[in-house]
Amino acid sequence: MNPIAGLHYYLPPSEQRDLALDCDVCIYGGNSGGVIAAIAAKRRGLSVALLEPGRHVGGLTVGGLTLTDIGNKQAIGGLSREFYRRVGRKYGKEEFWTFEPHVAAEVFTEWLAEAGVECHFGSFLAEVEMKDGRIRRITTEHGLAVTARMFIDASYEGDLMARAGVSFTVGREANATYGETWNGSQVLEKHQFELPVDPHVVEGDPASGLLPGIDPEPHVPGAGDARVQAYNFRLCLTDVAENRLAFTEPAGYRREDYELLARYCRAGFVPSFQKFDGLIHGKVDANNHGAVSTDFIGANHAFPEADYAERERIFQTHVAWVKGLLWFWMSDPAVPKVFQSRLRAWGFCRDEFIGTGGFSHALYVREARRLVGDLVMTEHHCTGAQRAEEPVALAAYTMDSHNCRRVVLDGVVRNEGNVEIASGPPYPIGWRAIVPRRGECANLLVPFCLSASHIAFGSIRMEPVFMILAEAAVEGAALALEKGTAVQEVPYAELRERLLRAGQIVEPVADVRDRQRGE
Repeated sequence: MNPIAGLHYYLPPSEQRDLALDCDVCIYGGNSGGVIAAIAAKRRGLSVALLEPGRHVGGLTVGGLTLTDIGNKQAIGGLSREFYRRVGRKYGKEEFWTFEPHVAAEVFTEWLAEAGVECHFGSFLAEVEMKDGRIRRITTEHGLAVTARMFIDASYEGDLMARAGVSFTVGREANATYGETWNGSQVLEKHQFELPVDPHVVEGDPASGLLPGIDPEPHVPGAGDARVQAYNFRLCLTDVAENRLAFTEPAGYRREDYELLARYCRAGFVPSFQKFDGLIHGKVDANNHGAVSTDFIGANHAFPEADYAERERIFQTHVAWVKGLLWFWMSDPAVPKVFQSRLRAWGFCRDEFIGTGGFSHALYVREARRLVGDLVMTEHHCTGAQRAEEPVALAAYTMDSHNCRRVVLDGVVRNEGNVEIASGPPYPIGWRAIVPRRGECANLLVPFCLSASHIAFGSIRMEPVFMILAEAAVEGAALALEKGTAVQEVPYAELRERLLRAGQIVEPVADVRDRQRGE
């Protein structure tokens, strides 16, 4: 692998800060939810430390996922809705949902400055000190030590909650675990091979072994495992010539990695531009689509619990996959020329992700660890068959999982794990889904890696909802501080009133669907 300059998940610290902070609330993760949490805490009059392991604020919302996964706008309130209105003002609109990455970055950066919040970059966890069932202090690899009364794990990975010793899980529960239908191993028809493709190194010869990326373990419908849905990079691309950076052959390109796609094309498949979703100013948010695309299926299963060096390796393999895929599409004789001729009009944007040649700095970690709390959100909550008590937010998106692996069925390759099943009307997420179990960590809140089954998490995991839950976490933390209680003992009636005053929406709204954006 030959990393792009400046494009990393993790680099060991080059210098030590040896800085100590003492505050009311420490927020680990400077992505969209972490930024919202920091701003909400400052508005509450709380002292804040915002720690971000990487070098950018805003997470996926500034990392290319700018065709917002909405579900239902009527369910989005509070500071989350204010973000989209602040973006709208950049474009002379009331609010805007299909924006450019650099504009989202400007909004978050300016908003933090306005609130008086400093983000401490490069803050990878080194140590979490516990005392009497609470986090007392966390220390980063570069020497930042933060003592706080409350902690919010706003990371996509759930690193802080894991170090705090709370209950969590990774992967897919069996359908039997919570009486679900759409959890566990699934071979369905979307983002699936539509033509038969031989999975073996030598076509027709099972003794030759399987092509790279094909899992030899059998598919058992509904069975659980430790696999997570595929990651990719959301690509901001343009066909405006003066702003276009052409796709080029990446260093270390391995054509053999794309033999499966070559066979699929030779069987008659023609790639499409179906997930080149329009933004503004001639740009698109390009996402995974079809059987073989920007999702690096099966390459991420170790990521949730890997150490930082191993995550960097996995990150770089994903970069290599996506850049290699673009070059394969552009250049390989197996790809239909009608697609290649159209693709050559596209490229990265000169004015986006300038430090990394137009390539996003944010790996799309769609799912990693998930808390296991006293309330576990399941598909029954998504469909409305059950209602979560003590609601602090609404979710409205499809129950959505990308593929988790490739398997062999009846002698041909099939994708496994993609599920896209409509949920019911906007449904509540309960307070106890973002706090650890009673008796576990008393001063930790987890608004992204929340307590949900794999398939329910697939509906909840959207960026607007993440921001909503992050604000709810702050309101709960503030109330716990005032009452001198554990987060598990926060009086819900008072929390609900605070959420309503903050403009949050916790009661059912009309089931008016906005276009499903595409995961």
